[in-house]
Amino acid sequence: MAYSDKVVKRFEEVTNNPAAHGVGKFDPKDPTVATGMTGAPACGDVMKLDLKLDPETDTILDVKFKTYGCGSAIASSSMFVEMLKGKTIEEAKQIKDKEIADALELPPIKIHCSVLAEDSIKRAIQDWEEKKAGRTTTWVEEMQKKDDSMLGHNNPPQ
Repeated sequence: MAYSDKVVKRFEEVTNNPAAHGVGKFDPKDPTVATGMTGAPACGDVMKLDLKLDPETDTILDVKFKTYGCGSAIASSSMFVEMLKGKTIEEAKQIKDKEIADALELPPIKIHCSVLAEDSIKRAIQDWEEKKAGRTTTWVEEMQKKDDSMLGHNNPPQ
């Protein structure tokens, strides 16, 4: 299976200059930060997405990610950085895995990477909506309380 030129180019750009492509994280205690993390047990890919939001307008001001996975997973993560910046939460809800897959020309065997990206976006939006509703614990803290949590399995991103 060969990666598309778009995946290779994006992967190399991220690898050569991670900070310029949104690799990193925000302070999880910042009340304007929302986090989403998802993983695919079948392949071991894990994506963690942080959104920095304007609480007055629900606009995404900045995006950071950490991804452990193949070139398609990393390219999908960097693609959603581009797709999310400047969008409102409602606009971000409309982003679908197919858009990411089409933009990167992902082969069918790598579609799960774009699905992970969409799931991370959904999870971050859920985190934001819960924060705005006044939740006092983060979703990560809630996951750590559960016995069946996979958090911590295979050293996912911190």
